[in-house]
Amino acid sequence: MSTSGPSDPPAPLVPLVLLGPVASGEPGELAVAHALLRRASQGAIEHAFHLYAPVAPVVVFGRRDTRLPGFADAVRAAEGAGFDTAVRAVGGRVVAYTENSLVLDVVRHEAQAVDAMDRRFVTFGQLLVEALGTIGVRAQLGAVPGEYCPGAHSVNARGVVKLVGTAQRVVRDAWLFSSLVVVDDRARLQDVLTDVHRHLDLPFDPDSVGTVRSEDPELHLADVQDALATAWGIGDAAPGVLDDATRELARTLEPGQRALVTG
Repeated sequence: MSTSGPSDPPAPLVPLVLLGPVASGEPGELAVAHALLRRASQGAIEHAFHLYAPVAPVVVFGRRDTRLPGFADAVRAAEGAGFDTAVRAVGGRVVAYTENSLVLDVVRHEAQAVDAMDRRFVTFGQLLVEALGTIGVRAQLGAVPGEYCPGAHSVNARGVVKLVGTAQRVVRDAWLFSSLVVVDDRARLQDVLTDVHRHLDLPFDPDSVGTVRSEDPELHLADVQDALATAWGIGDAAPGVLDDATRELARTLEPGQRALVTG
């Protein structure tokens, strides 16, 4: 006989926590994020985190970028510089990152998810600022002049260099909040972003590119990963496994995340 009663508190929500890459490349990782969001919209997933460093350098375009006349040349320039290419479902413009970066995707099943979109940008942006502060990086919320993928809720250092970009996608009864923390490889990112923005005919100042290690060369990827995991309360979480249904959905979505050009 059950000993629980109507006054018992609900069981605590245990999120799915994915640590490290799940797919073989960034188009696959973007497809996983898209699949998690769809599954959350269906109620099959309540809450999920995916924290990982990409397996290879990548330039990821926004959907709007793909409609620009110079898109094909931008893709070729990125690939010629040794970067994989992909297209993301969340908002924003083109970004670039290497294996010395961290992506944190947070997915949640939530009714009226669109109503709190602005609040999430501020709340999670401030959480990123605080996480960096715990490892000695003085950061703040706000865009910097000439930054890639400009947004009011970027995380910057000294008001002049961008360290973290954030983006969201909201669907019926679910949301995805994605953060990109650039830890190292500033010069390489400046070069590829300069070429890509030139082909897309978008404004960009390479001096706006920042990295955590430019602020403090003693910091490493593991330091930043630990800070993020602690800030989001998943530092002691047991790594989860992607269920078969979500993995299969991601597999079907992956072709749509590739930056394909013809000619």
